[in-house]
Amino acid sequence: MAPQGVAPRIWLIAGPTASGKSRLALRLAQALGGELVNADSMQLYRDLAILTARPAREEMLVVPHHLFGVADAADGWSVGRWLEAARAVLDDIALWRRTAIVVGGTGLYFHALTRGLADIPPVPRAVTERLAAEAGVAGELALRPRLARLDPEAEAQIERGDRQRLLRALGVAEHTGRPLSAWRRDTQATLAPGDWRGVVLEPPREALYDACDARLASMFGAGGIEEVRALAARGLDPALPAMKAVGVREIIDLLEGRATRAEALKRAQRQTRRYAKRQLTWFRHQTPDWPRITASEPEAQWRMLTALGALAA
Repeated sequence: MAPQGVAPRIWLIAGPTASGKSRLALRLAQALGGELVNADSMQLYRDLAILTARPAREEMLVVPHHLFGVADAADGWSVGRWLEAARAVLDDIALWRRTAIVVGGTGLYFHALTRGLADIPPVPRAVTERLAAEAGVAGELALRPRLARLDPEAEAQIERGDRQRLLRALGVAEHTGRPLSAWRRDTQATLAPGDWRGVVLEPPREALYDACDARLASMFGAGGIEEVRALAARGLDPALPAMKAVGVREIIDLLEGRATRAEALKRAQRQTRRYAKRQLTWFRHQTPDWPRITASEPEAQWRMLTALGALAA
């Protein structure tokens, strides 16, 4: 990370959903004549402009925006694919000697930029299918002890119910004979230490949850239901990332008669709060040395950011 007092060429603005990071990043980009780069795994998908709170068209005309709404919901992006695209964008911004502001809530994207992404050999499909079949028969809890023996570090970091990550870690360990956590340690960061400075928005929990609830209610009334209706009509694989966006499943339940509008909204709000809590936990553990912006009001957030030397860039 760039030392305090030294102007970085890249700002990383991270934080949970509804924390105000997009608004803050836009203001910084305007002040510096910079460009915004998306680091939110759901804002990649053009199908989910409303439900992912993607910047409005008017905002995207104010300063250049990159990697927002660039992917089709049928095309699931991995962290590696995002990193490759982000590298190209950041290189182009650097050529023009402009400041890049990378903003989003997907912790793994920031991890890939600042710590690197492991070059892990692909796991054969036969291995993946075998493990998926075992999980289907024995259940996730039966596979966890096996992963704990092969890769205790990875097992401890994978949340209960996250079958995809569990099978991924187990597949890598069994196929390569080396723990996934070891592969990830053997990486090289994309960003040079003196080129960037990171900050995490960490507003008071109650204010954040209130913002989550209010935003979901607004989305339901501003076209979010119609957006999911169009997405569901495509009949896409439920395992695709876009289909797992917070609120999609709840609205599909509404559309298919399994929930009333009030019930769907309440469930979506609850899931959003839980997601925000997971994001806060991730950033607390993975970016402990990044400065925190603990305010919830926009002007207070801006004052805290400028106090970190943002306008010196």
